[in-house]
Amino acid sequence: MTRLIIVAAASIGFILFVAFVVSRLLLTRTRGMSIRMQVFIALAVVMGAFAFGLGLMVIDRIEARAVRIAMQAATDEATSISGIIEGEMVRSGVHIGEIAERLEQERRRGADLRLELLDDDGRVLFPRGQASAVHEPGTVAVDHPILVGPRTVGAVRVVKPTVVMRRLLADFAPTVLVISLVLGAAAGLAAGFIGRAIAHPLERLAIFAERVSTGERVASPPAPFGREVTRLTRSIDSMRRQLEGRPFVEAFAADLSHELKNPVAAIRASAELLEEGALEEPEEARRFVGRIREASGRIERLLGDLLGLARIEARGVESAEPVELAAIARTALEASAHGGRVTLGSSGDTRVRGDLVWLTRAVGNLLDNALVHSTEGSPVRVSVCREEAQVTLTVTSAGAIERHVKPRLFRRFVTTRASRGGTGLGLAIVRAVVESHGGSVELASAGPPEVRFRVALPPARRSTAEQLREAVELSSEPRHPAPDPPLDS
Repeated sequence: MTRLIIVAAASIGFILFVAFVVSRLLLTRTRGMSIRMQVFIALAVVMGAFAFGLGLMVIDRIEARAVRIAMQAATDEATSISGIIEGEMVRSGVHIGEIAERLEQERRRGADLRLELLDDDGRVLFPRGQASAVHEPGTVAVDHPILVGPRTVGAVRVVKPTVVMRRLLADFAPTVLVISLVLGAAAGLAAGFIGRAIAHPLERLAIFAERVSTGERVASPPAPFGREVTRLTRSIDSMRRQLEGRPFVEAFAADLSHELKNPVAAIRASAELLEEGALEEPEEARRFVGRIREASGRIERLLGDLLGLARIEARGVESAEPVELAAIARTALEASAHGGRVTLGSSGDTRVRGDLVWLTRAVGNLLDNALVHSTEGSPVRVSVCREEAQVTLTVTSAGAIERHVKPRLFRRFVTTRASRGGTGLGLAIVRAVVESHGGSVELASAGPPEVRFRVALPPARRSTAEQLREAVELSSEPRHPAPDPPLDS
């Protein structure tokens, strides 16, 4: 019963294992074969060939052992029977044919005689009317001569089936199946660990390349592992540095040609209409002049934002000093036209080292983005706090960000309110400012129901004078002596 349970469990495990491998192979038709699958197939082929060769060798040795045991048993039995017949023939003087008759009579009575009796010419005398079993598969036969004096009068043939081999194979089958499954599982685990060790550095390198492709300037390459991966990491990092050092003129020209197309076309169309006679109609003239003023204002805002973005990306932070991030958020809130919807909370030491003007602009852009894109009349929450080795600013508003916009949210000219004057540079400026201060900005939640942006900046280190002043203040605090313990009565 135990063997049956083991075989059934092993069979089910083998079926599940094969199903898993087949499903992974089917995925490679669309995704391509991963390094882990390549390592697994290689190990599976090696382990399968090894197990197959080992099984053939074991079966061959078992068969040889079984044949040798059967041959030895048949030889011993044939020797014993020939000795008995020889003694009977010498003692009673009977002929070999009479011995065959006696054996035939015993067989008819129900005796199980597994032997053959041959005369001196090799003809089978016993059993009569039956084919010789010497040529049957899975059997061994041994002939031993019958000697009466110096003369050979016949031979005794003993045929033995090699049932020992079959029984041994039947006994070994569950064990071999379990061992094969254990080896297969071990090969799968080994392939998983080896494939992970090989593929993990490449996956990290791919993530680093994707971060660089999105324009993240502070992306640092992963720690290299292995000679080939180290060389590839250095090449990609060198390419990143070269791209960072290139001028941004081409990129700005392409961006400007795309974004200035609509306002320039509006100015040209309004000017042509005014030239064709709209000046004679005061109402129409005022309307077209308003369009020109609106388009020129958008161009002016766009150029200002682009120049600011180019300056912070090219030069970084020129002057850095300790500033209170909570105070910056409070200033941005007071300058906002819809500040009544905003609540501000802060805790801990929120000082960071950076440029006050640029940080104020970044926080203002985040706040403006939350107010414009949130649900009408819904509150906006701003939180500034100290978390271990960083100062975080979180802006939370009601709403949701569309799925197709989310991957490009911090790129230039990505906006959903171009008709209302948005340039699509606000969040790009936020990212550039934060990264130039050694921090990071992320979309922590895309909603619904809430959209949350999170900015993390390194805290400002306290100066030596501040540390000394704090130590003096602590030492000057009055210390109250501890009360004496009560005396035992």
